[in-house]
Amino acid sequence: MASKKLKPVENLIQHPRHELIQVADVVAREKGIDPEEVIEAMEHAMQRSAKQKYGMDYDIRVMIDRQSGHVQTVRCLTVVETVEDDNNHVSLEVARVDYPDANVDDILEENLPPLEFGRIAAQSARQIIFQKVRDAERARQYEEFKNRVGDVVNALVKRVEFGNVIVDLGKTEGILRKEDLILRETYRVGDRVRAIIHDLKPEARGPMVILSRTHNKFMASLFAQEVPEIYDGIIEIKAIARDSGSRAKMAVYTADPNIDPVGSCVGMRGSRVQVVVNELQGEKVDIINWTNNPATFVVNALAPAEVSRVVIDEDNHRIDVVVAEDQLSLAIGRRGQNVRLASQLTGWKIDIITQDDDVARRAQENENRTILFTEALDIDEMFAQLLIAEGFASVEEVAFIDVDEFLRIEGIDEDTANELQLRARNYLDSLEERYKQKCVDLGVADDMHGIGLTSSMLVKVAEKSIKTRDELGELAGDELQEIVGAGVLDIDTANAVIMKAREHWFNQE
Repeated sequence: MASKKLKPVENLIQHPRHELIQVADVVAREKGIDPEEVIEAMEHAMQRSAKQKYGMDYDIRVMIDRQSGHVQTVRCLTVVETVEDDNNHVSLEVARVDYPDANVDDILEENLPPLEFGRIAAQSARQIIFQKVRDAERARQYEEFKNRVGDVVNALVKRVEFGNVIVDLGKTEGILRKEDLILRETYRVGDRVRAIIHDLKPEARGPMVILSRTHNKFMASLFAQEVPEIYDGIIEIKAIARDSGSRAKMAVYTADPNIDPVGSCVGMRGSRVQVVVNELQGEKVDIINWTNNPATFVVNALAPAEVSRVVIDEDNHRIDVVVAEDQLSLAIGRRGQNVRLASQLTGWKIDIITQDDDVARRAQENENRTILFTEALDIDEMFAQLLIAEGFASVEEVAFIDVDEFLRIEGIDEDTANELQLRARNYLDSLEERYKQKCVDLGVADDMHGIGLTSSMLVKVAEKSIKTRDELGELAGDELQEIVGAGVLDIDTANAVIMKAREHWFNQE
């Protein structure tokens, strides 16, 4: 849109430079903001005052020359075919009287007389300028601290309110909430405190900088300051688990075979780790080697307890750890602290059992499998135990494993292997028929059979009074997994089944 002057520029307010431009420079330096933002605030304040004088319905604009400090107040009129708003529109016919080349949507500017500020208008303008400057200052503070999230700062305690510690960060304040303080530590006004900038929230009175001394990144930052190898990236902190103020575990790794990551973090006679421990109010730190082997990682994480063996259940993301009787309390730790931190560190659910319990459990599992194989495959107990000893855990494995796997077992020929698989498949077929009949008896809807659940799964679901796709679709994936069994149905498949059950909802829409 073109912008044309309706009248010559004649009503300019001539201000000395120090009254506007230099004042803007001074305010900008004091507040640490751009002088342009201060000048824009002045223009907005003057525009507001001009509208109060000439009419709030008018499109009035104020411009301050950035070089001379001249102030120009204009009323803007939009050229239109048909005038609907007398205050802001001018017809094309009238506009072309003074401007023959005027077109629709052109903006014509009419200079207004100099604006005289009364006491109330001046006070209102001053308030607007102060508010705009404060808003710009808060925006600058937010942008500054947004880039500092994750940094460790040293701050001075200004006050303590209801257990929360308010600290001075220079041009703004930070807050250490009660839950972000290490257990049993207290601060008084004037104390210095070291913490990490954990989060930043925009507030009406300025950004709220949330600090933390309990966050895992705070410990990681402390080690990075004390251990040059971590700061330089030679040693990597893979995971941290903490009970702040009590105990922590940290897993470290390096690709350099000539460097001991644990020894580097501990330092000569524990000098490096002791600095961190002192900062964390005596929090004991266990530093262990990280490895991508989950069994080894869990064993390392449970130190100082000695582990006899581990059993991994990948489907349930669980590891059973077997320890000697005299190592049980050490592995669990006081109030379960050691095993809980090890579980958080590794990301695996850890169950601690003694060797005696492990022997009893395995004996029970073998007995159950023996009974299953003897009944399902119609074989004697000795033959069933032979299959178990060779690693067979279910009838499904017997039914669908490659025949060559059987032939590696001494005493089993091809005919025997084929017969075993035939019996296993017949057993599974009969079991499937029984489950299908039970689905009918329970009243499971017919269309439930085509959504990815086996008949045995449908029976479990139906026993929870879920018999239609609508009822199944109301579940979440983890709820379905819990009903069927996490070891039977993984979470991705469970979510896919739920979405399949909901398909007809979207088709109806």
